[in-house]
Amino acid sequence: MTETLFWVSAGAILYTYIGYPIAVWLLGCARNRQVLKREITPRLSVVIACHNEENNIEPRIRNIFECDYPPGSLEVIIVSDGSTDFTAEIARRFVCDRVSLFVYGERKGKAAALNVGVEMATGEIVLFADSRQSFEPCAIKHLVANFADREVGAVSGELLLESKGGSSVSEGVGVYWKYEKWIRKNESRAGSVMGATGAIYAIRRELWQPLPESTILDDVYTPMRIALGGRRVVFEEKARAHDLIAESARYEFARKVRTLTGNYQLCQLMPRLLIPTRGLLFQFYSHKLMRLAAPVFLLLLLASNLITGLASSSPTLFYRATLAAQLIFYAAVLGGGFLQKRNRRVRLLNFAYVFLIMNAAALVGLFHFVLGNRNLWARGE
Repeated sequence: MTETLFWVSAGAILYTYIGYPIAVWLLGCARNRQVLKREITPRLSVVIACHNEENNIEPRIRNIFECDYPPGSLEVIIVSDGSTDFTAEIARRFVCDRVSLFVYGERKGKAAALNVGVEMATGEIVLFADSRQSFEPCAIKHLVANFADREVGAVSGELLLESKGGSSVSEGVGVYWKYEKWIRKNESRAGSVMGATGAIYAIRRELWQPLPESTILDDVYTPMRIALGGRRVVFEEKARAHDLIAESARYEFARKVRTLTGNYQLCQLMPRLLIPTRGLLFQFYSHKLMRLAAPVFLLLLLASNLITGLASSSPTLFYRATLAAQLIFYAAVLGGGFLQKRNRRVRLLNFAYVFLIMNAAALVGLFHFVLGNRNLWARGE
């Protein structure tokens, strides 16, 4: 029984981080569903929900209008969600026929703000953006070109993460993000990606459905609804936004907890995802649910290996070797954390440390979801 638990846990971990990426790459190669792109310029509404972004809102608005897209076909809608700084006052300076502002006196959460923003939108295409990032000049044009294909209902752009200080955490997160984008690219080739990049994604206005106000991950909830409705959700690597990686392990951990709590919540808000539908079940289970289960399998793998490698009457050399390998890995995690606090790094130790942070966040996210952390659910930022 213990050996079975060891092999099941090992198989689940290997499938999650190696098997599925290879499988979706092969599926993408076999299907290779191309998008029929062409340059189009439908009316576009950019919706930005923000809270206390006085340092970012002005450059964000200017950046959007500096993009290579016809000014007469572009509008920006700012929703200030209970900001207590000068965000609303700064945004109000830009209000004109192409910039609209809605101000909440009290904070209601990102989902509620996005609902208001889309309700105000007049464009055929709605592009969702955050305040902190910036678009490359051709980002909007490349994103919108995908909507020339009537099968496409939503498009995710690419977020390029840059390190300001070059900390060990930012290096590890950068590598993880490149790995994640590679998976999304192959999911897109196979059919649809499992969500979008919140900093830059667009949908057809006609496909919008208001978000439940508790929604944490609008950038997964909305694209998944569109995919369940039969339209494709694709990844456009030429539509690029830029952002800085968090230098703090604590900040990155909190961000990951929110994301993974949102994945748990997604199963509650959209139970259809748990039912075989339009071929999405394989990708959703493999990409989202197995990531949530991975830390549990890591704990089971260690516990079962301790029994097979130490407590059994006749432990084999194999189980002793795998136990030694696991103990070395966790020692590397401790070493990576020790060096990170001193702003020093050894690459392998750093990767081990960041990998465990990501998995620990899934367990904390489960506790947040079960306990119903409403503050986390409301912010969605």
